[in-house]
Amino acid sequence: MLIYPLIAALIIAADQATKFAVRASMQPGDRIPVIGDWFSIYYVRNTGAAFSMFSGNKMVTIALTSVLIILCLVFIIYEARKGSKALAALITMIFAGGVGNMIDRLALGYVTDMISCWNFAVFNVADIFVTCGCFITVLYILFAYKDGTK
Repeated sequence: MLIYPLIAALIIAADQATKFAVRASMQPGDRIPVIGDWFSIYYVRNTGAAFSMFSGNKMVTIALTSVLIILCLVFIIYEARKGSKALAALITMIFAGGVGNMIDRLALGYVTDMISCWNFAVFNVADIFVTCGCFITVLYILFAYKDGTK
């Protein structure tokens, strides 16, 4: 069961390292084109949740994130004890992304976002793990999860 804290620590470290690098080298609103207008590093301070929902309402975002982090932790422990290693690892991705963004909310009052693709929302490494973790978890439950043993 030691693998799940290791996965979480690596994701959180990658998230915090990228956020620190952006904050140390850029000012909010700065944009560095990487692939034309298609992909850029764009420093944004997000005071809301996904897609800036609840923007400026720190207590709501902290409360919602806290509940989701706790639920993820409960599910990780439950699935790991059942022997469902894949599902526990996927939920660990979601948990770690939530923790990465919670660190920003508590320490800075906002979440550091920096990845801009197309004209889509600006996001960060933690958001990638939350989104991919959720998407793959749904696919896994729909197509591979049998009796809690996979």
